[in-house]
Amino acid sequence: MTTSTRGAGKAPAVLVLEDGRIFRGRAYGAVGATFGEAVFSTGMTGYQETLTDPSYHRQVVVMTAPHIGNTGINDEDMESKKIWVSGYVVRDPARVPSSWRSRRTLDDELDAQGVVGISGIDTRALTRHLRERGAMRVGIFSGDAVQDDAALLARVQEAPEMKGADLSAEVATTEPYVVPAIGEKKFTVAAVDLGIKGMTPHRMAERGIEVHVLPATATVEDVYAVDPDGVFFSNGPGDPATADHPVSVMRGVLERGTPLFGICFGNQILGRALGFGTFKLKYGHRGINQPVQDRTTGKVEVTAHNHGFAVDAPLDKVSDTPYGRAEVSHVCLNDNVVEGLRLLDKPAFSVQYHPEAAAGPHDAAYLFDRFVSLMEGQRA
Repeated sequence: MTTSTRGAGKAPAVLVLEDGRIFRGRAYGAVGATFGEAVFSTGMTGYQETLTDPSYHRQVVVMTAPHIGNTGINDEDMESKKIWVSGYVVRDPARVPSSWRSRRTLDDELDAQGVVGISGIDTRALTRHLRERGAMRVGIFSGDAVQDDAALLARVQEAPEMKGADLSAEVATTEPYVVPAIGEKKFTVAAVDLGIKGMTPHRMAERGIEVHVLPATATVEDVYAVDPDGVFFSNGPGDPATADHPVSVMRGVLERGTPLFGICFGNQILGRALGFGTFKLKYGHRGINQPVQDRTTGKVEVTAHNHGFAVDAPLDKVSDTPYGRAEVSHVCLNDNVVEGLRLLDKPAFSVQYHPEAAAGPHDAAYLFDRFVSLMEGQRA
């Protein structure tokens, strides 16, 4: 929900939260008005990957790191073809990028893509407010869009909420495409695109997997038309409680016993397919420094996150599901939120975070190898 104009310089800007809290700063990127859910990301690097992650569709991202834009924008690190965030909030934007890979400034890229942002505000105070009150609707206004505070607040409160939002089809591919294996082809995977990041099929391709990326509307028949050795469900935006179609498709995969791997939204889809509920977190997990324990090994990983919803599954026991026994395989060490599921009687597992590590640590890359092992075991 953005209206913008380009090149209006450093006009005054106003950020208005739905509870009436107001921050004043200067325009950053495009000038105009935008609305979304205010969330904060704790990553100190990787802003280009964050901006182009489809999971951030209809969200206004607040960067907790104060200095943003110092490496500019390059043409290699995009996770999709465009910036998906609805708005962008930074404290101290870099005046001049300093990276040999940079092709243009972050300010110019936001401007060119019509992304309305604000700079020069106290992002630490805003982050504390969102931690205490929870993620909420927000509007950013600059240039001619600035009105009196009461009128701006009314516009924010009329904007749609994230809870109940069905957004996957808005960001997913509309046509199937193939990412070929790098080197010798070993497996074929059908990947259901719910908002997939570009690095994810690349990580599979590195392991000899030919990835057939399918639209979010793909049916079970579409999935099996590519004769897959495994099926993957991607990350994506919105409320998993609305994702009845992907849940139905995943149940079809589980019934056939095909090796299955899901990340982020895919983890929530697996939770629903197994009969667990989902719920909205107060302010979510976003950033590239979130500690997670793999309970199957005891290992602690530093991981990349972007989720505002979570699976409601018991941490202290194995659960009986229509597809056999299931357990929580990963847990967040900050708040005990479910970060992974696995079936004990079928080759299926998922994690809530982003093992493709773009941007982020590489601690969780082994999960793609675990997926390969499932497919090898099934073939044997």
